[in-house]
Amino acid sequence: MAAYQKKLEGINGNVRVRMAPSPTGALHLGTARTTLYNWLFARSHGGVFILRIEDTDKERSKKEFEKNILEGLRWLGFDWDEGPDIGGEYGPYRQSERTEIYKKYLKQLIDEDKAYFCFCSKEVLEAQKQDMEARGELWRYPGTCRNLSEKETKNNLKQKKPSVIRIRMPNKKISFKDLIKDESSFDAGLFGDLVIAKSLTEPLYNFAAVIDDHEMKITHVIRGEDHYSNTPKQIVIYEALGWEIPFFAHLPLVLGQDRSKLSKRHGATVSIDDYREQGYLPEALINFFVLLGWHPSGDGEILSLNDLQQEFSIERVQKTGAIYNQTKLDWLNNYYLKQKPLKQAVEFLVPFFEKRGVLTKKTKESFVNQNKEKIGTNYVQKAIGAAMEKSRSLEEIIEMAKIFFEEPEYETSLLIWKEMTKKEVKNNLEKTLGAIEQIDENEFKQEIIDAALAEFYEEDKGSVLWPLRAALSGKKVSPGPMVIAEILGKQKTISRIKKAAAKLET
Repeated sequence: MAAYQKKLEGINGNVRVRMAPSPTGALHLGTARTTLYNWLFARSHGGVFILRIEDTDKERSKKEFEKNILEGLRWLGFDWDEGPDIGGEYGPYRQSERTEIYKKYLKQLIDEDKAYFCFCSKEVLEAQKQDMEARGELWRYPGTCRNLSEKETKNNLKQKKPSVIRIRMPNKKISFKDLIKDESSFDAGLFGDLVIAKSLTEPLYNFAAVIDDHEMKITHVIRGEDHYSNTPKQIVIYEALGWEIPFFAHLPLVLGQDRSKLSKRHGATVSIDDYREQGYLPEALINFFVLLGWHPSGDGEILSLNDLQQEFSIERVQKTGAIYNQTKLDWLNNYYLKQKPLKQAVEFLVPFFEKRGVLTKKTKESFVNQNKEKIGTNYVQKAIGAAMEKSRSLEEIIEMAKIFFEEPEYETSLLIWKEMTKKEVKNNLEKTLGAIEQIDENEFKQEIIDAALAEFYEEDKGSVLWPLRAALSGKKVSPGPMVIAEILGKQKTISRIKKAAAKLET
């Protein structure tokens, strides 16, 4: 183990890490976060980041999932130095294209008597398992085929008996120091002789991963904590082949509020496609993902990919699970959205309005709403900009902005301020209407509207502004009534106030 117990020093420029997703589904949060940590580790050490596709599961692996993963990673802002789409010195970078490499090393282990063919049927193995469990022992393969002679093995293979390949597990402790967790020891003998391949051309995960990591000169294996128990098994394979063992770092799991592993049942989005569909920005997701298990040296939590390349350190990854916080993600997304120039932010948001049928783009400079009314780009920018100021998520922005594109619908009770009567509220709306009608259409600005209404404020400003807000927006929470009025313009403002006053007559 001496080769493994080296110091994490003087490695700049020599780091080689990999991300190895399986194309059995679309890109999800866990894969994206692990990619981020690997990418940052490589970039912060001037190293190499490799993308490898682990597609040995022939039934579940799909090309469309591989395409989805690569596109999703690029959308998040990642690049890689070697990979299935760009090649590299140590390819191929799909496991399905590396069969002969695995076959070579499987043969080597068999020739050196470090692995062997096992011909035990499922029925025999199940009977052995039940027998051991009945005696209160943990199941492990008892080594039935461990000592078959070469002649017996050849005869069985000749007869095409179903078989697998098992590695001889040493009867010793396997210890390793994880870069994130404490040192761990496992009794290798308790595993029993592990199956490492279904055949010479069908390696299983632990074997293929070790071969690939060695052949691609991976120095650090950074992966999720759910792979922790695979580490001693892989170390046995490294040692059987006489290879140097890389560093291992196991990232904490992402947990729901109940501290169980995060899943859709927690109501959280886990698919990157879903995040995109819901209007989350890649920079917000990156910032959010990195904080799921890692903390910066200072108090600031706004961190771009460029910032993180300078700031990231594996030593500040936490050991315990990271709690998924939807509120923080929404806050970060809102922050990054507001950092964009208004025109750029609106260009990003408009397609989501179109998908929900709120707006339809007709020309470069115009839209129509659900009532087929023509709306200019300038109006749309102002409306969405105002909605952004009062919203925390895409859905809130769309809902808030609707007040500028649709006539509001609301209960009469919304117009009532505190203990005021309908008559008193109607009277205040009529005063407001009279003042607004006196304002020149070309001077219909927030400050001028506010000044025109100031004489009615007296002791309770809310008695004037609350009914006005409700009349213009139909909501309890909205941009300020003066902001809404300026964007709507004089005529729409007057129309909505009149409709509100009419409601109070019934």
